[in-house]
Amino acid sequence: MSESAFSERIVHNLLDTDFYKLTMMQAVLHNYPDADVEWEFRCRNGEDLRPYLGEIRRQIEQLADLTLDEGQLGFLERISFLKPDFLRFLGLFRFNLRYLHIGIDNDQLSLRIRGPWLHVILFEVPLLAIISEVRNRHLHPDMRLDQAREQLLRKFDWLRQNASSDELAQLQVADFGTRRRFSSQVQGEVVKLLRDDFPARFVGTSNVDLAWKLDVKPLGTMAHEWFMAHQQLGPRLIDSQAAALDCWVREYRGVLGIALTDCITMDAFVSDFDLFFAKLFDGLRHDSGDPIVWAEKAVAHYRALGIDPMTKTLVFSDGLDLPRALQIFRTLRGRINVSFGIGTNLTCDLPGVAPMSIVLKMTDCNGSPVAKISDEAAKTQCRDANFVNYLRHVFNVPHKG
Repeated sequence: MSESAFSERIVHNLLDTDFYKLTMMQAVLHNYPDADVEWEFRCRNGEDLRPYLGEIRRQIEQLADLTLDEGQLGFLERISFLKPDFLRFLGLFRFNLRYLHIGIDNDQLSLRIRGPWLHVILFEVPLLAIISEVRNRHLHPDMRLDQAREQLLRKFDWLRQNASSDELAQLQVADFGTRRRFSSQVQGEVVKLLRDDFPARFVGTSNVDLAWKLDVKPLGTMAHEWFMAHQQLGPRLIDSQAAALDCWVREYRGVLGIALTDCITMDAFVSDFDLFFAKLFDGLRHDSGDPIVWAEKAVAHYRALGIDPMTKTLVFSDGLDLPRALQIFRTLRGRINVSFGIGTNLTCDLPGVAPMSIVLKMTDCNGSPVAKISDEAAKTQCRDANFVNYLRHVFNVPHKG
């Protein structure tokens, strides 16, 4: 009988997170160490998670025990843009559970985080991974690793049959599947197979622990929270995106140059993404809305600024699978460089499993609301409808149905 898809402990160490959490955490340490934030959990598909509350709590309590050992710190020390003071701080870091409040509210699982941004930033990814895996082990207790392996190998076979050797040599795919993975065991198996057997170009994983253990590249720059926090950290709301981009440039001096575009829609983003930023950043990441429409706007913007799009890269990361990635690649090939971060379809695609759509998003910074509008109406998130309306007004973003 093959190995179970589950292990007793879901999150094994502090590196079991997405790389962009560490890169943002360093920027927070250096620029906003006193900022206070609030976060709120949301299950977009409305699934009842209350039956799993006890096990979720037990797994969360184990987070307080996690530390970095010398091998993990040594791995991070070899990443040139992670600075010594940040690594010293990370070596001392512990999850403080007093910042986290979990229970039942309005007949739903309720999870809120409130505290210093620097000290709560690492909660998001392991909490989502815990909720996802606890639910999956209750619904699919007999799932085995070989089922995940066979499912992924079928995808590899499909790609070999449907893409030419020339396309396979250029198609770049990364694992972005930590937060909504079926289990930590499954993600580990997926990344190992991608490293060893993927027929196209496997370029790395967002999961720092797996990058360390499997000797692959950790990938990630910034997430929505970086732009959202700046809505209350900058001098004026209208300047918040530019302030977020400028702070990132000063922090990383030309590395980690993929900018996320959809915190206040792509149209609002390109208005702030002027020649200065377009030259400094290596490319853009797509995370909502029609990917081809978005890509056409990016290509047109680069051309309008006099920049050859073939010197830039677009990273796609919104609900992808390999057929969709191949379609986008073929549409844009020769016009701009592309790469694909695939999450749930790699790490939570098993027979009979319906993945959840769960998020944990920042709702307040320094006591005032923040919002994500995005290029997809269903992904708009904010507790304060008045602030969303004000944000739309300031950035001239029309309402969508």
